[in-house]
Amino acid sequence: MKPLSSTDTLPADLGNALLVGRVWLEGSHPGPALVTVNNGQVIDITAFGPTMADLLERDDLQAVVQQAEGPHLCSVEALLENSQLPQPQAPYLLAPCDVQAVKACGVTFAVSLLERVIEEQAGGDPARAVALREDLQALIGTDLSKMVPGSEEAMSLKKALQARGGWSQYMEVGIGPDAEVFTKSQPLSSVGFGTPVGLHPSSQWNNPEPEIVLAVDSRGKVRGATLGNDVNLRDVEGRSALLLGKAKDNNASCSLGPFIRLFDDHFDIDSVRNCQVSLRIEGEDDDFLLQGESDMREISRDPLDLVSQTIGAHHQYPDGFMLFLGTMFSPIQDRDGQGQGFTHHLGDRVTIATPALGALVNRVGRSDQLPPWTYGIRELMRHLARR
Repeated sequence: MKPLSSTDTLPADLGNALLVGRVWLEGSHPGPALVTVNNGQVIDITAFGPTMADLLERDDLQAVVQQAEGPHLCSVEALLENSQLPQPQAPYLLAPCDVQAVKACGVTFAVSLLERVIEEQAGGDPARAVALREDLQALIGTDLSKMVPGSEEAMSLKKALQARGGWSQYMEVGIGPDAEVFTKSQPLSSVGFGTPVGLHPSSQWNNPEPEIVLAVDSRGKVRGATLGNDVNLRDVEGRSALLLGKAKDNNASCSLGPFIRLFDDHFDIDSVRNCQVSLRIEGEDDDFLLQGESDMREISRDPLDLVSQTIGAHHQYPDGFMLFLGTMFSPIQDRDGQGQGFTHHLGDRVTIATPALGALVNRVGRSDQLPPWTYGIRELMRHLARR
């Protein structure tokens, strides 16, 4: 598979896009730097940080990025090429966030709601999914995508399903008043564009989750958005929702990038609301190809509602946070045999894309075989002190 170029991976309207990200630099003090892209060149703007969390707090954020004052590191083409090498060469892309919390909202689309219920009732067994899917669709008998969570109609459906034994904890967060908000991964543990994502070695039924991710500052203001892959272990979570942490937070199980696109006159929350996020999975060992889309216009909860359910008087984030908005895409296409549905093979290339944000590309590996996460907050603090 050929490496992707800037035409494939950066916003379609690149000339209008204010992009910020993080790259790894070598030299006397190896470590991360903050960057922007200007006229095809990657500019070091760490002087205005020093962390991405600091940069996103600035009231003059747009001006800092537009002026792009700092050392020229390389062309954006070279950065993308370096990031896709089997052994990345500096400078290469990191996840665009650093010390922010990484949060995620689940079951925000009706299609994904049904798939979560199927996982639960299948007890993690993919062979039961087809029959359960048919039974559930017949039982519910309504278009959940048109139902407002927490509404009288939703609560009436809840009572009816409870009476018939069809209620689920996933239904509760799907159409009830409270969204599911969980911690996807730890600060500084996310991987970026080109870096392999990891599956827990015990999982035999898993998939990528292509999502838009909001970058939110400590005041709860959305400053921009990026793309994310919330790697999902369907068999692990399906055995018990209490295994959510084991299913979601593993080495290299969270990918973000390639850049955060800042909100401005050309890109805002309405742009996010109207995005269509595509997913392409290309098998390395079997020539498998799967393509699909997640339409943000079909989300059950508005993105700003999800932000307000995450931060407020009930919960503060002094370093800001990244918020995965969920996906409607749960791949069910048979791969290894009839009725077995989809699961990853090692070596799969996953491309998550939307024209306004570009494309996030990662190959699939095993969490226990990929390079371990070793660069944490203490190491970042030592790096910043040396700079």
